[in-house]
Amino acid sequence: MLQAKEIVDAALQLDPKEREEVINELWASLDGDLGEEWEAEIQRRIQDVDAGRVKTVPAEEVFSRLEQRFGGR
Repeated sequence: MLQAKEIVDAALQLDPKEREEVINELWASLDGDLGEEWEAEIQRRIQDVDAGRVKTVPAEEVFSRLEQRFGGR
């Protein structure tokens, strides 16, 4: 049986579309139940966004901040 590292190394050799397919298949194979507490937290956060109680940040800004803070590590 292949080790996880070998699988990851092989997957990284695939083109982006094929990697996406692998990710989707693996994700679908996991049990989708996050547990009651996480489901409640997710719903609370969705409600906060929908009600305007939190300020969202565009992904570009988040990634820019991460790049500034951590560089290309």
